[in-house]
Amino acid sequence: MKKIIFYIGIILIGGSIWYLFVKPHDYQVNFKAKTFPGAINQMIKTWSNTNENSELLENEKEDLLELRQRFQFGDSTHIYTWHIIPETDSTSNVKVYAKDFEHSFKNKLTIPFSDTDFEKRTRKNLTEFNKLLNEHISQFKVKIIGEEEIKSTYCACTTQSTTQFGKARGMMKDFPLLDGFLVKNGLKLNGRPFLQITNWDKVKDSITFNFCYPVVRPETLPQHPELIYRNFPSTKAIKAEYYGNYITSDRAWYALLDYAQDNNLKVEALPVEVFHNNPNMGGDALKWKTEVFLPLIKQ
Repeated sequence: MKKIIFYIGIILIGGSIWYLFVKPHDYQVNFKAKTFPGAINQMIKTWSNTNENSELLENEKEDLLELRQRFQFGDSTHIYTWHIIPETDSTSNVKVYAKDFEHSFKNKLTIPFSDTDFEKRTRKNLTEFNKLLNEHISQFKVKIIGEEEIKSTYCACTTQSTTQFGKARGMMKDFPLLDGFLVKNGLKLNGRPFLQITNWDKVKDSITFNFCYPVVRPETLPQHPELIYRNFPSTKAIKAEYYGNYITSDRAWYALLDYAQDNNLKVEALPVEVFHNNPNMGGDALKWKTEVFLPLIKQ
């Protein structure tokens, strides 16, 4: 009996030391999300960028499933470590580990016995985020189609470097040039406008892209300093259909990356988007269709 009491005491002491001095977080919140990890990753970043008390901490790895976020509340610095765990192709489990660096020891002592201000603030923050995430999920749809071929075309393009969030704004900037200049100079359009990503930095969420109009190649090409003409070759790819505002069509990029990983497909992470609707005409954004492709790497 004495030995049992002794070992129980050792376990209790060891557990207390781990809980008070080793455990890396003060409080944990779990919730489920009815979407894939990439959409959650982007919403965390959007939420942080629009919150004056928050900033994301640098992540040198291309890890979409873990982010660290810092909140400043007066003299308190709260760190949230986000872990996104995919469950199915349309559901994820999210775990958030919260720590108050200045008051961590006090939190660990009081949390088991009372509902602290730290817990209340953390729950309030994450409830707000979950509401925004659910609103966002309701504003788009992604349907995976599978393997297809992007058809070859000749096209006139502009080139820009921006953020993923700034992609649609960049397209709107060049729309008058592509639409007006080409029509004015008698070029015949030969398909739907499309966007080709030529560089994607997943850590910084920065991209470089060509915004292109397919055209029938004339004998003489009208010249403009911001236009380039090029042949776009046919390419085998995996395809998704995205319905929603073009600002967030990159959500389909992440869905395709997940699909490629689940099906052991090697892809080049340089998406191509083909647009079926003109946002300037208005209407229900959930009816705006974008075909999204990720080129397959020949094996």
